[in-house]
Amino acid sequence: MDINVRRRSQVEVIQLRGQLRMGPAVDSLRQTIDEAFSSGDTRIVLDLAEVPMIDSSGIGLLVKYLASAKQNGGSIKLVQPCKFVVQTLRLVGVLNLFEVHDGEEAAVSSFS
Repeated sequence: MDINVRRRSQVEVIQLRGQLRMGPAVDSLRQTIDEAFSSGDTRIVLDLAEVPMIDSSGIGLLVKYLASAKQNGGSIKLVQPCKFVVQTLRLVGVLNLFEVHDGEEAAVSSFS
């Protein structure tokens, strides 16, 4: 899992590359989001364009951090999840919890 973090306006953009599944990938994302939250950043855009697969531990992590972000006045928005990821999130029944955007620009500007 390759993670690239950058800031746009008041939003943390986290770009992921690779499979989001139990083990080092989920641990790395957990650490990245924890660091953002500890800096007071609760407005997060997750770019999933290069994530071909997500498992239950990845989904659990996203849902947990979405709830945390919302409690602190922020949110986690998804950008360009592939068809497999969308189907997996829908199958588990959590797709409707997330705002999904076609591009990073739209996701970032949706916070204003």
